Amino acid sequence: MDEKVSIIERYGENLTQKEYITDPAIARDEEIKQMILILLTPEKSALLVGKAGIGKTAIVEGLAYRIKNNLVPDALKGWEIIKINITSFMGTTLNDNAMDNRLDMLVRELANRDKTILFIDETHLLVNRQGGLDFANMLKAGLDRGTIKMIGATTSEEYEQYILRDRAFLRRFQKIEVLESDKPTTVKILMGTIPKLEKQIGVTLQYQPYIVEKIMTFIVEMTDEYKRVYEISSRYPDICLTIVANAFTYALYDNNKVVRLKHFYKAICNARNIYEDAKIKEIERFKTEFADMIVAEGVNLEDQS
Repeated sequence: MDEKVSIIERYGENLTQKEYITDPAIARDEEIKQMILILLTPEKSALLVGKAGIGKTAIVEGLAYRIKNNLVPDALKGWEIIKINITSFMGTTLNDNAMDNRLDMLVRELANRDKTILFIDETHLLVNRQGGLDFANMLKAGLDRGTIKMIGATTSEEYEQYILRDRAFLRRFQKIEVLESDKPTTVKILMGTIPKLEKQIGVTLQYQPYIVEKIMTFIVEMTDEYKRVYEISSRYPDICLTIVANAFTYALYDNNKVVRLKHFYKAICNARNIYEDAKIKEIERFKTEFADMIVAEGVNLEDQS
């Protein structure tokens, strides 16, 4: 492999240079504070552990957002967070030697960069690989000296299955338990994410805030733990964000510039992440809770599902 090739440029994304429409880590101040304290501690890096779909990556983006806007302690100002696309990074590797060379190049490149934090989602993929050096060992010297700082993220199951077995890895990382947000917090996250969806998809939601909150609350309630398809990967807030984003997409599909109630109805009717019997009940509840709006907007719901 060409030594002049930048692994960071090829496989990395600079999260501190992204354009953020809103704070990507709404209601996650405590986790971000923990992460900052760990990163400021010599010879320690952070490891986010929690169920899939609860917003671990959003927490890291939230730190990047705060660094970009100088909302962090002086010691972190001017730092960069580089996210490595681990799927691409590993996906084109033909053998362990090629992977070890690639990892070695990344480690050396990081060691020569100032004020850089490496972020790797699915961190367990680089721990104790069969047949070759593991990533934790290759990072060891840089982590010990504090010249390399890292944020890792993995699910609770993979943490227990893979990472707990690697004591050398655990000595250098401090775990942050990321819990699923509760219902009120999830509503807050959904409402805070709407400007981002409007920007990304190109349609707007023009209801009064109390109406928006009512719709978001309905979506949160219809996707609670006991209505989700068994073992589905998504949880709060991702399971709700999918439905909200789909409503925006239905508006775009209909060539509408504004998201209306019928688009939320379509998204709810076509949701695939809750049980069918629960969905049937929620559809009827939707008709009841929003009956006045359905009449006011002249919507024929029979044509929308």
